[in-house]
Amino acid sequence: MNKERSKIRSITTVLIAMVVALVPCLLNGQERPNIVLIVVDDLRFDEFGAGGHPYLETPHIDRLAAEGAMFHSAYHATPLCSPNRASILTGQYVSRHGILDNTSRSHASHLLDLFPKELQRAGYRTAHVGKWHMGNDPTPRPGYDYWVSFSGQGKTFDPDLYEDGRIHSVKGYITDIFTDRAVGFIKDAGDRPFFVYIGHKAVHPEAVQLDDGTIDLSVPREFMPAKRHKDRYDGKTMPRRPNYGMSDQDRKSKPVIAKALELRHVLEQDEDWAREIDPGISDETIRRRAEMMLAVDDGVGRIVETLKQTGQLANTLIIFTSDNGYFYGEHGLTVERRLPYEESVKTPLLMRFPGLVKPGTEINGLVVSVDLAPTILDVAGVEIPKHIQGTSLTPLMLGQKDEIHDSILIEFYSHENPFPWTASLDYRIVRKGMYKYIRWIRFDEDKAELYDLEKDPYELNNLVKDPDMSSVVADLKKDLRRLVLMSLGLDD
Repeated sequence: MNKERSKIRSITTVLIAMVVALVPCLLNGQERPNIVLIVVDDLRFDEFGAGGHPYLETPHIDRLAAEGAMFHSAYHATPLCSPNRASILTGQYVSRHGILDNTSRSHASHLLDLFPKELQRAGYRTAHVGKWHMGNDPTPRPGYDYWVSFSGQGKTFDPDLYEDGRIHSVKGYITDIFTDRAVGFIKDAGDRPFFVYIGHKAVHPEAVQLDDGTIDLSVPREFMPAKRHKDRYDGKTMPRRPNYGMSDQDRKSKPVIAKALELRHVLEQDEDWAREIDPGISDETIRRRAEMMLAVDDGVGRIVETLKQTGQLANTLIIFTSDNGYFYGEHGLTVERRLPYEESVKTPLLMRFPGLVKPGTEINGLVVSVDLAPTILDVAGVEIPKHIQGTSLTPLMLGQKDEIHDSILIEFYSHENPFPWTASLDYRIVRKGMYKYIRWIRFDEDKAELYDLEKDPYELNNLVKDPDMSSVVADLKKDLRRLVLMSLGLDD
């Protein structure tokens, strides 16, 4: 496996070097491109205009897809904020980087092998703007020349930000403030190539934060759009997917989830605990989330315009993605983005870079969030360290390959447990071809799930006990074992 990854890395490094060498004028005379990485919190794969949302207007995000590449089979390494952000910034699986859940891991997060350190060593000016969420400590992590963040989940309006070595209150809407900081950084970059990571708080709901940075789950959360966007979509309704609600077929196909939802029903009888549950299936909630995304889209537009004004647009790779998905009531699930179905584990992924990607490119090959770090380093012409476990996406972007992964691993560990009904729902997933195999770690194999996503994209028909699928199951289990060993670094 390591030999295969090394071979792919060598090939893609040569390819990107050739591209850069051939288009010096297109790259504005710079040998190394700039990179902007935008990560939106809790954004579903279909929660923007070009992604298929029925009424949300995101012209600037859609422009990235029209002028670049849209990845249709991109997945989170772990569908949860902290661990997946760690995977994005390290190129490592949870088993390697150790940020297992959303528990505050401030000290551990200072020790992560973050890929911006490699860019910084190579002469890039680097910035982290926005949410960190791998610990409540808002102070800078290694690898950044410029840093602005906040403690824990922060505040949507008038946030307290850590920047310039201190915490101070800033007036305004947090999405706009982060865009302001990113735009300022781009304008001040000078002649050096730059990398800026923008971690939006949107579209996460506002929560009451306690003095220690943790969340008070007894108080309902609220989605809070910018004042200029509030009520924009009043009266709009969201057409529900065919897997909306927990059907009798779901109960039969998904015994682990069915049992968990029974427990949730019991717990909801306790009124105090019931307040913890956001009404995530309501049209009101979906409308407010859409309105929050309007400020994100405004920010993308401002960043693109700034790059254009500074003459950097043609020489900048822009990546737009998310840290995890969100359920609108599919399979009876609300709020919980942690669980193993497509609404949670798929990610939006757009890349715009004229020197590398043709406009309107559609990429169907399997991609996982650990691939972003090696892709960015590859495009920057920086050597990819051995500790990075992902694979550069440049062969897909160049159109040299249709696939870089035969199969991918997705995993989740329920150590942190804000919702009691989700306890013990640890799992590992292997995606391969048309199939998706879910192995619940704390349950026997007879509780596993298998879906043919080509015939059954809404995951309604569990095929794991179908005799005709026995060879498929055996093959996927073999792949899963290989991928788990790889994630642990034991595949030598």
